[in-house]
Amino acid sequence: MSTDEEEYRGPATLRIDDDRTVAVEVRMSAHFDPVEGRFRWAGRTGPDDLLRERVSGGLRTATIIVPGSPETTVKLSDPDPWGGVRISGAGTPPWFTPLPKEPQDAH
Repeated sequence: MSTDEEEYRGPATLRIDDDRTVAVEVRMSAHFDPVEGRFRWAGRTGPDDLLRERVSGGLRTATIIVPGSPETTVKLSDPDPWGGVRISGAGTPPWFTPLPKEPQDAH
């Protein structure tokens, strides 16, 4: 697994139905768009027959889960010639870890 602020390479899970998940390897990168005031991120999955079949059949959104980070909605695009699927999103990238909460003052 490789991560820094702008890139992530490693394992992820895509929830494509309420009860079906697909484990994939992903490569994603992000950039901050100052005009919009938010991140844009994109990448692709490694090959997966089930995912390719579902996207070819019209599936366009899923939930991506990167270990240690919150679940994030992801857009799915047509499969590439190698069997992977293009993924993209806006907002906090799915590999960013939430900041720890500050302790509340008890007084």
